[in-house]
Amino acid sequence: MRTERHSKHGAPVTMRDIAKEAGVSVATVSHVVNNKQGARIGEETRQRVHEAIDLLGYRTNALAKTLSVGSSRFIGLVADAIATTPFAGQIIHGAQDEAWKHGYVLLVANTDGNKAAENDAIAMMLEHQVRGILYSTWYHREIEVPESLHQTDTVLVDCFSTGSGLPAVVPDEEQGGKAATQELIDAGHQRIAFINTTTPSPALTGRLAGYRSALESSGLEFDESLVIPAVPEQEGGYEVTSAIIASGASAVFCHNDRVAMGLYDGLRVRGLDVPKDIAVVGFDNQEVIAAHLRPPLTTVALPHYEIGAAGIRVLLGLEPEQDNALYLINCPAIKRQSV
Repeated sequence: MRTERHSKHGAPVTMRDIAKEAGVSVATVSHVVNNKQGARIGEETRQRVHEAIDLLGYRTNALAKTLSVGSSRFIGLVADAIATTPFAGQIIHGAQDEAWKHGYVLLVANTDGNKAAENDAIAMMLEHQVRGILYSTWYHREIEVPESLHQTDTVLVDCFSTGSGLPAVVPDEEQGGKAATQELIDAGHQRIAFINTTTPSPALTGRLAGYRSALESSGLEFDESLVIPAVPEQEGGYEVTSAIIASGASAVFCHNDRVAMGLYDGLRVRGLDVPKDIAVVGFDNQEVIAAHLRPPLTTVALPHYEIGAAGIRVLLGLEPEQDNALYLINCPAIKRQSV
């Protein structure tokens, strides 16, 4: 048994020590400690047992209790890289806070995409009879679900698997794209370019759909020539600067903050000012970039904290069921000075 103190002989405090101190049987101590329903134990006896527990500093063996009741107060989180990705690490933070709120502790395994490590982590969590597992990736994408995850309650976080039957909590890419574009429309811009990624992903299609939806809702015509593909990095934004200027756009929605940073550089070397000459909106809200550009970048946040927290709520059955078991989390606009 795990204890805070030891008996006078130096050995860990056991139920037998408690029974001796309280003047009751070991069975009675067991019933009190485990709050066994239906046990006929008087209030005065229970009080003596609790006083003996407090006096000797006894603690139950959590693992043994887990094995006896068939589940634990642990929830597992298996991630490919989010623990080493600063802004996506908020998924862990959100999940930890929400798990603690409901009386659970989060067990985190960061596998760096190593399949052997991933399988070992899942096996360990199953052996410890976790309440369930969150399986997370550091960016939103479709995945192939490890077979062992079907052995317990599992929620996919920031990823999804079509046909797996597993619930998935993901950012609402379309709503986020619409929110980003709307920031520019509300500022009076009508010719708005969109620098989209060249990488196939839910973000590519979702943010484009949101861009189109915002234009259509505002009565602005969609112009395919204003959708300019670029590598989703700083270099990509820099390289398409000339195309942006040639398009005649007065504002640009960038696929992510890194692209926006590159566009800032490209506009600056051409003597153009943000937002006086061209307004810019990003996506992701990577604080180390967005808040420290000059001027600070208006952007749309990927809600990683809330994604992690919602994953716990879905696992515990605290969220209303959604069609196709897909839980979309709102991506809010963060207003700064680039519009």
